Amino acid sequence: MAQVSVYDMNGNEVSTLELNKEVFGIEPNASIMHAAVVNYLANQRQGTQSALTRSEVRGGKKKPWRQKGTGRARHGSTRGVQWRTGGVAFAPKPRSYRFSLNKKVRRIAMKSALSSKVLGGEMLVLDSLKVDEYKTKTMVKLMNALKIEKKALLVLDSVDEKVIRSANNIPGVKTTQVNTLNVYDILNYDKFIVVKDAVSKIEEVYA
Repeated sequence: MAQVSVYDMNGNEVSTLELNKEVFGIEPNASIMHAAVVNYLANQRQGTQSALTRSEVRGGKKKPWRQKGTGRARHGSTRGVQWRTGGVAFAPKPRSYRFSLNKKVRRIAMKSALSSKVLGGEMLVLDSLKVDEYKTKTMVKLMNALKIEKKALLVLDSVDEKVIRSANNIPGVKTTQVNTLNVYDILNYDKFIVVKDAVSKIEEVYA
């Protein structure tokens, strides 16, 4: 089993934690993680992009000039795709970009992402995380204590409005919960900070 240090809110190491090797100790599968990231980004697309084809552009029904004798190219309408006022060839239309991955692939992708953070020494475990008031200063102090200099993902075991809103104004810091955790966020952030109780929930779901 992999061992990680557990820190308090002052950045002091208070204990160590044994991680489940079936969740945090597998060999990361890069191709499956890539598939999960592509799936996540595709599912975030609104798919509202739209443009007019030549049949939808207003006007252009009259032939601009006679077929022969002008020395110019022949045209039947000023709404063809080659005209500035014309339509768009193969115009994009509203569509859904969503697709799904099977359950086994999603689980392997999540385990691979979690294991990659442990292997890279980018996972930090907090003994507990409680704030008494809505104060960004409190969360900044925590990040400084943990020596966080880059982007960080903070995973909570449950929704805590004080923590979430206190961290909202810190650039590069995002909060999430175990039930909304995804592969893209894990890989996108440099540091993976998890509350100890959240680790137990992750292992309970993916072990």
